[in-house]
Amino acid sequence: MSQQTTIQTVLDYPLVPVFYNSSADVSFGVFNACYSGGIRTFEFTNRGVNALETFKLLKSHLPNYPGYIIGAGTVLKDADAEAFIEAGASFIVSPCFIETVSDVCYQNKIPYMPGCMTVKEVFYATEAGCEVIKVFPGEVLGTSFVKAVKAVLPNVKLMITGGVSPTRESIRSWFDAGASAVGLGSQLFKADLLERGNYKAFEESVADCFGYLR
Repeated sequence: MSQQTTIQTVLDYPLVPVFYNSSADVSFGVFNACYSGGIRTFEFTNRGVNALETFKLLKSHLPNYPGYIIGAGTVLKDADAEAFIEAGASFIVSPCFIETVSDVCYQNKIPYMPGCMTVKEVFYATEAGCEVIKVFPGEVLGTSFVKAVKAVLPNVKLMITGGVSPTRESIRSWFDAGASAVGLGSQLFKADLLERGNYKAFEESVADCFGYLR
């Protein structure tokens, strides 16, 4: 898949789950539910044991999910970026801009989406070739930051992560401020629902979130 196809998928389906679980079964249940709810871009984060192995498992199921792409998040080292790209990651996400990770992505023609929290960081990331910038942590920066960035860098594409709730008010506030996409993490994937294996709730919540975009 080309870089532009990946980026266009993010923009066309701008709700991106940000998820990690040490259980492969739980991870697949969430992965499947998100697709059923309308998600087409899934970020599996490198936050614990078996992350790479579980990523490979999810990737192996992609032929059964037309149009679905999966990338790796919380990638902090170039070696990890290389491992996830080799495993089939369509994109790489970091909580901040990491030059060595950026270099690996550039060499492999894979979109890199680094976290930024100042206008200077956003500008430098775009100058390095990043087309989608992760605004992180969203709950600290707020919608006013997004508006301010878009005022001086109107063409930049921002994906908000942190502080995004699966509610109409939250979703609309970020997109009305100028966000191009949002990442949905712990506020969507409630621990009690995961423990009960209530994946249908995630599917329905995701579908509702897409409805808030209309």
